[in-house]
Amino acid sequence: MSLDWTFIADSLPLYLDAMWLTVELALIAIIVSMIIGLLFSLVLFYRIKYLSGFIVGYVELSRNTPLLVQLFFLYYGLPKIGLHLSEFDCAAIGLVFLGGSYMTEAFRSGIEAVSSSQLESGLSIGLSKVQLVRYVILPQAFAISIPSLGANAIFLLKETSIVGAIALMDLMNVAKDLIGMSYKTAESLILLVLAYLVLVLPLSLVLTWLERRVRHAEFGG
Repeated sequence: MSLDWTFIADSLPLYLDAMWLTVELALIAIIVSMIIGLLFSLVLFYRIKYLSGFIVGYVELSRNTPLLVQLFFLYYGLPKIGLHLSEFDCAAIGLVFLGGSYMTEAFRSGIEAVSSSQLESGLSIGLSKVQLVRYVILPQAFAISIPSLGANAIFLLKETSIVGAIALMDLMNVAKDLIGMSYKTAESLILLVLAYLVLVLPLSLVLTWLERRVRHAEFGG
């Protein structure tokens, strides 16, 4: 198979722009989702009245509806009630809405893994609830949750491939447009695969290294 290297070179700037858009969306989604997940998991842990029920409903709704449906609701549904958002805002909100539920479950499992004896010991020495969370619960819960948090971060990065459905020029949209206009299918797909590899592989390696460091520290290695 002979590749058109001139086409690849000419198309590279389009992929680089799309990669930057993907990075922006992924960073927003991951950071905000982790903040939401941490706060919501603490609410569930302490069983705060009314809020806990709302969060459980949100998690079930978010995890059991496709991201594409959520994006269509934001992009096509909200204007029907007079609320207009840009394509980027819809994509960011949709990814955060999805990611927040997964991060909530990841943090919740980590918090619940902290032994009750440690919680009781912290309370017995006079720690307040805030101090208990800061010094006892969060350090251990974060370490336990790292594999799940890392998997969710990679998941959100890859889910950015859906945002082209609402007219954002992400990597998938760029590839589809180039294939439709030039019929250079092989070249367009090779650039697409390489772009995602450049984005996902470093993140995966960093998270694997972090997971090993935490595991070794846990067992004194």
